Amino acid sequence: MSSFHAGIDGHVVIPGTYTGAGGMTNFNIHYPPSQDRSTRPREPFSTVPFAPDPDFVDRPEILVWVRDKCAGPGARAALVGLGGVGKSQLAIQHAYRVYDAMPRLFVFWVHASTQARFEEAYQGIAERLQLPGRYNPKVNVLRLVRDWLCDEANGRWLMVVDNADDSEVFYPEPTEQDGRPVTTPARLATYLPNSRNGSILFTSRNKEAASQLASGYRNIREIPAMDTDQATQLLCSKLQDTVREDGAEELVRDLDCIPLAVTQAAAYINQRARMTISQYRQEFRRSDRKRESLLRWDADGIWRDETASSAVITTWQMSFDRIYEKRPSAADLLSLISFFNAEGISESMLQRYSRMRGSVDEEDADSAFERDFDTLRAYSLVTTTAEEDMCDMHALVQFCTRLWLSSRGEVRKWKEVFVQLMSREFPVPDFTNWATCQQLLPHVESLLARSWDESDLRGERIAKDWGFVLQNAARYMQTALSKYGEAEKLNRRALEGREKELGVQHPHTLASVNNLAGVLHDQGRYEEAESLSRRVLEGLEKELGMQHLDTLMSVNNLAGVLQDQGKYNEAEKLHRQALKGREKELGVQHLDTLASVNSLASVLQDQGKYDEAEKLSRRALEGREKKLGVQHPDTLTSISNLAGVLQDQGKYNEAEKLHLQALEGLEKALGVQHPSTLTIVNNIALVLWNQGKYDEAEKLHRQVLKGSEKELGVQHPKALTSASNLAGVLKDLRKYDEAEKLNRRALEGREKELGVQHPHTLASVNNLAGVLKDLRKYDEAEKLNRRALEGSEKELGAEHPKALTSASNLALVLFYQGKYDEAEKLSRRALEGREKELGVQHPDTLTSISNLAGVLHIMKHYAEAAELYHQAYEGRIQTLGPQHPQTIACRKRILALEQEQKSAQLAED
Repeated sequence: MSSFHAGIDGHVVIPGTYTGAGGMTNFNIHYPPSQDRSTRPREPFSTVPFAPDPDFVDRPEILVWVRDKCAGPGARAALVGLGGVGKSQLAIQHAYRVYDAMPRLFVFWVHASTQARFEEAYQGIAERLQLPGRYNPKVNVLRLVRDWLCDEANGRWLMVVDNADDSEVFYPEPTEQDGRPVTTPARLATYLPNSRNGSILFTSRNKEAASQLASGYRNIREIPAMDTDQATQLLCSKLQDTVREDGAEELVRDLDCIPLAVTQAAAYINQRARMTISQYRQEFRRSDRKRESLLRWDADGIWRDETASSAVITTWQMSFDRIYEKRPSAADLLSLISFFNAEGISESMLQRYSRMRGSVDEEDADSAFERDFDTLRAYSLVTTTAEEDMCDMHALVQFCTRLWLSSRGEVRKWKEVFVQLMSREFPVPDFTNWATCQQLLPHVESLLARSWDESDLRGERIAKDWGFVLQNAARYMQTALSKYGEAEKLNRRALEGREKELGVQHPHTLASVNNLAGVLHDQGRYEEAESLSRRVLEGLEKELGMQHLDTLMSVNNLAGVLQDQGKYNEAEKLHRQALKGREKELGVQHLDTLASVNSLASVLQDQGKYDEAEKLSRRALEGREKKLGVQHPDTLTSISNLAGVLQDQGKYNEAEKLHLQALEGLEKALGVQHPSTLTIVNNIALVLWNQGKYDEAEKLHRQVLKGSEKELGVQHPKALTSASNLAGVLKDLRKYDEAEKLNRRALEGREKELGVQHPHTLASVNNLAGVLKDLRKYDEAEKLNRRALEGSEKELGAEHPKALTSASNLALVLFYQGKYDEAEKLSRRALEGREKELGVQHPDTLTSISNLAGVLHIMKHYAEAAELYHQAYEGRIQTLGPQHPQTIACRKRILALEQEQKSAQLAED
C-alpha cells in the first residue's frame, strides 16, 4: 500500500482500497485552500476586544495582586464580584499593561458566559494563530488551541476568561433518563491549558465556579465596590462637562459606588445637555418608579461585552434568574433579605426563618440554609462582615431584587414574610434586650422609609403582626433613645392600621391608643395624653373588665398623666386602685406591682406626704433590687426616687449619696444625654444647691438645661424645670439679671404648656417673685407672691409644703416693705405648718424659724428673736453643717442682734 499523497490545491487524495468486487476506489476529501499549512505567526498579538478605557480609575491594590498572582508559571487567578463592579475592566487593564510590558507575549480573550461563546472564542484564536487543521470538521478545535498553548515552544501568553459565572459550562452534569446517564457533555475545563509558559485570569460573579477554575480560594480576589473617592473620580471623568461636580459624592453613595451604575448615570447625564449631577440625584431619589427607569436605561458606548447589558437592573437580574433556576430556596432567601436594611443583617435570624418555613427537621433546615447562604455569597450578593453573625447587601442590589420580585408578582408575599419575621424577632423593649432592639430597628426603619402601600398588609393576622412591629419599635425609640417625635409617628401609624383592620374597640387597637398616650405624655402634651388615656381606660373596662391587667395598666398610666398635670388627689386615688388590683392579681413582688408602688410614692411626694412616700420608695427599691439587680435602669430610678424623698425631707447628705449611685449606673446604662440621666443630674444639682454649694450646682444645672433643650426641646416641661432650677442657683449667687430672665422664660413656658394654675407654674411665679424681691422690686414681687400663695392653697391645700413656702416668701416681701405685722402673721403660720408637716429639724422649718426671728428682730422683740435665732443656728449646724451659707448667715444675725441688745441696754442705762 502506498503512502498518503501530499495535499494539492486544497484537497487530499487518499489512495484507493480494494473492494469486494476486485476494483479499487479513491476517496477525495476536500478542505479549504492551503493557508492552513502556514507556520506559526511571527509576532505575538492580542485578541482583547476592547480598547483601554481612557477614564479608567486605577485600583492599584487589586492590579498589583493580579500581576503578582499571574507572574508565576502556569498561574491561575480569578477576580470575583457582583456584576458591574469592574472585574472585566480590571482584567482589560491588566491585559494591556502586561502586553505593553512584554513584547513577546500573546494575550487571548475568551468569553465564557456560555459554551457556545467559549467555543467561538477558541475558534477565533485558532484563526488568528492560523493553526493547521482548524477547518477540518473532524478536528477538535478546542483541543487544537489547548495543545498549541501547552507547547512551550510557541512562546508566553496570558488568557483572560471573562464571565465564567456558570460552573456547569465547564463542568456539566451528565444528562439522565430514567435515573441513568444518557450522555456526558464535554467538560470545557479540560481545554483550559496548563502550561508553564502561560497564565489564566478568570472573571466571575460566582465564587464557587471561580474557585474550581482557579484551583482554590487562595487564587481568588473578591472585588468590592469602589470607595467614594474612586467612584467620584470615575463619575467626574466620565462626564463631558467636568465643571458640574456639585453633589458627585452624594450621587455615587446613592449608587453604592458600583462602577457600572456610576458609568450608566454619567452616560445619562451626558445625553441631556442641561442635566446636572444634582438634578440626576433628585430624579433618582424622587420615587422608586423613577429610580427604576434610570437604572433600566441602557447606554451605548460603555466598555462592556456586546451581549452584556449596560443597565444595572438587567445585569443583576440575570444573576437572580440563574439562582432561581439552580436553587429556588436561595432565591427565596435573596427575596427576604431585599426588605432588610442594607447593613447589619443577622445571619442567625435568617437561619431561624429558614427553620420556621420548612417542614424538615432543624438539622436539615440548617444545612439547607447554609447552602442557600453560600449560593448568595458565591454570587457576591451578600457579604459577610467582620462582626460575627452579620452580613450586608448593597442597597442597590436590594432595590433591583424588589423590582425583580415585582416582575414576578411577589412583592406583597415577601413583604408579609418580612413583617412576620420582624414581629417574631423584635422583642417588647426592656433594658435587657435593648441591644437586640437596636440591631433590628434599622431594618424596620428601612421598610418604613420606602414608598410602599401599607394596604398590602391586609387581613387581621398580618395587621396584628405589623402593629406589633410598629409598637415595639416605637417603644424602643421612646424609652431607650428618647426619640419621642419618631415614636409618636410610629404609634399613630400602628393605631391607624389597627383601627382600620381590627376596629376601634379591639384590645390591640386600645393598646395602640395607650402607647400613643404614653409618648405624648413624655413630650409634655398632657391634655392630649389624658384624653387618650381616658379613652383607653373606658374601652378596656368595657371589653376586659375592671380587674384585667391591661385595664389596671391603663389606670396607672392615666394616674401618671394626671399627676404631671398637678391633679394629685385624683392621681393618688387611681394609683392606689392600680396598686390594689395588681397586688391581688400579680402579687406584692411582681414588677408591675412594684411599678405601682413607685408611682404612688411619687404622687405622695408631690403632695408633701414624705413619710409614706419614703416607706413606699424603699419598698419599691428593695423589690426591684431583688428582681432586676442593682444596675437595672428601673432599680436605679427607684434609688433616685428615694433620694428625692430624702432630699425633700432635708436629708441632703444621704440623698446626695443615693443620687450619685443612680447617676453612675444610668450614665452607663442609658448614656449621659438620656432624659432619665439628666433628671438625676438635675437632682444632684438641687442637693448641692440645698447644701450651699452654689458654684457646683450652677455648673450641673447648666449642663442639664443644655441637654434637656437638645433632647426634648426648649418648651418641654422638663426643660422649663431645668431653666427654673438654674435661675434659683443664680439668684443665690446674686446673678439677678440672668436669674430674672430665666424665671420669666420658665413662667411663660409653663403658663403656655401646663396652664396658669399648675403647681409647677405657681412655683415659677414664686421663684420670679424671689428674684424681684432681691432686686428690690417689692410691689411686683408682692403681687406675684400673693398669686402663688392663693394658687397653691387652692390647688394643693393650705398645709402643703409648697403652699407654706409661698406663705413664707410673701412674708419676706412684706418684711422688706415694712409691713411687719402681716409679715409676722404669715411667718408664724409658715413655721407652724412646717413644724407639723416637715418636723422641727427640716431645713425649711429652720428657715421659717430664722425668718420669724428676723421679723421679731426688726420689731425689737429681742428676747424671742434671740431664742429663735439660736434655735435656727443650732439646727442648721446639725442639719447643714457649720460652713453652710445659711448657717453662717444665721450666726451673723445672732451677732448683730446681740450688738443691738447691748446698744439698747446702754441707751437705757
